[in-house]
This record gives sequence, structure tokens and C-alpha cells, in this order.
Amino acid sequence: MLFMIRVGYVFFFCIILACNNEEAETKEPKGFVYEQFSKLFLPASLPYQLTDAGLEKRRDTTLIRSIEFAQFIPDSIKNKAFTKGAKPKYYPIVKIQVPEAEAYFLVKAVAGSKRAALLVSFDKEGSYAATFPFLLPDADAATSQNSSMDKSYTITRNVIRKKGNEITEEGKDVYVYNNDAKQFTLIMTDLLDEKNAEVINPIDTLPHTRKFGGDYVQGKRNIVSIRNGRTPNQALTFVHLEKNNGECTGELKGEIIFTSSTTAVYRQGGDPCVLQFSFSSSSVTLREEQGCGNHRGLDCPLEGTYSKKKEPKPKSSAKKSRKK
Repeated sequence: MLFMIRVGYVFFFCIILACNNEEAETKEPKGFVYEQFSKLFLPASLPYQLTDAGLEKRRDTTLIRSIEFAQFIPDSIKNKAFTKGAKPKYYPIVKIQVPEAEAYFLVKAVAGSKRAALLVSFDKEGSYAATFPFLLPDADAATSQNSSMDKSYTITRNVIRKKGNEITEEGKDVYVYNNDAKQFTLIMTDLLDEKNAEVINPIDTLPHTRKFGGDYVQGKRNIVSIRNGRTPNQALTFVHLEKNNGECTGELKGEIIFTSSTTAVYRQGGDPCVLQFSFSSSSVTLREEQGCGNHRGLDCPLEGTYSKKKEPKPKSSAKKSRKK
């Protein structure tokens, strides 16, 4: 009898040990681990294309479980693809590796009934670089979308709209990735519907508490956004312009260095563009000191004066009591 009890204890101990080992094997490491993240993706050859219909029909079995991965997706992109405050789930699609350079990971984002495909880039050391809205399906039944990357790693986003009688309209945006600046740059655009196009500010949600921080505008579709930098004499900027009724566009995103109390300059390794910022209490003036043609179309320099946009006053949580 005593022997049977001892055997029972040993058997029970083995079961507990096996369960603990299984849990240890399946338990995921804390934080974001690039090597494990990369293994979730199948490699893709170029050219690669994804359609809105293909994104919708795609069956997802593997979830990107890293909570830290979500911080790589800017709020401005999530708010564009989904409703404000949405918390999408992310699934791997494919990986595109540039030999001895950066890697692109195409990720499917799902929130409710909405889908989006995001392109997340990492440098050759495995550090996060940038996120790009590769494919954002719309709710218009008359349109179809497809996005692609060719063998030169150029990204093209197409929107086709059916107008009846076999007549179609096509809009196109072409981007390239600047590895030194760690940003995707628009190099050509052919807008399908200029009125419905929305400017996405990738640094919109970052703090702007330092001097000259905020948004400066020129009309409705030209913006210079300034956000806090790593040190007091640095700042982050995003510049978007549209001129000649949308025929000429440009974008620039990166770090600027203050050279005086009211002036700063954008100058980054590998980028020939040198852009000067001159600030006042109510405006900023941009001037190209060296050609920034890789950030814009022909004959539309990143120059001009932009007026500072007034910050909305915070809503009071309680009404002030009236004096008797």
C-alpha cells in the first residue's frame, strides 16, 4: 500500500513538471524581440502586389503578440485606417529584405470589420525605423485599390474608380524609402479626388511643449509641424505642401537643429536637402539653401511663410461659479 502511494506521488510530480515545462516553452519573452518577430513572416520576392480584395479574403492564423509592437504604429495612421482610439490586432503577411540593408515587414491590421496593410521598416541592425500605410481600403464600392513594391523598392499605391459605361479614373501615389532619414518620401502623385485626400501628419501626437512647437499652416493643405526633439536645441518636423491645384506636392520629415534663438536647419547625412527655418512668435518661413528635389516635385520648392495655428483651448471640467 505504501509503495502504491509513493508511485502515485511520483506520477503526480511528473505531471506537474511536464505542465511547467510546456508552459515555459510556450511563454513568450517580455518586450519586443526582433529575431522572433522576423520569424513570423514568410519572405516575398519582388515585384510584390496586394489588392484590397486580397487583403479582405486573407485568412490569418498567427497573431503578433508583442504588446510593444503596437508602439511602432503612429496614432495618425491608426486614426486614418480605423476609428480614433481603436486597438487593432496585427498579423504577419510577408517580409521583404534588402540585401545588407533594411527590411520591410508587411503587417495586416484588423479592428472590427476594418482592415489595413501597414509596411514597417527596420534597419540592418534590427532597430525600428518607420511605418507606412501601404494599403488602406475605403468604404466606396465604386473603387478598388492595389499597392505594390517593385524591384527597385519603389512603392506605388493605386486607386481605380468605376464611373459607368466602362469608364474608369485612376489615382496614383509613388513613394521611396530614405534609409538615412528613416522616412518614406512621396516622389510622384496623381490624385484621384483632391477634395477627399487627407494629409496624414506622422508626428501629430508627439509633444510640442517647447518654444516654437506647434503647427504652422498656409491654406488647408500646407503644413509645417514642429514637435519636441531629443534636446532643447533639436526639434522634429514634418512638412507637407501642395501647389498648383495639387499638381505639385512635397513632403519632408526629420530632425532640425537650432542654429540661433530663432533659426533652425534641416540637414541629414545622405540627404542633399538643406532647409532653413526662421521662426517668429506667429509664423515660420522656410527657405531651401540646397536643393530638396528628392522631397518634392519640380518647380515647387519647400519655401514660403506659414502662420502658426492657434491651439484649441482645453475644455473646463467644471463651470466657474458666478459671483453674486
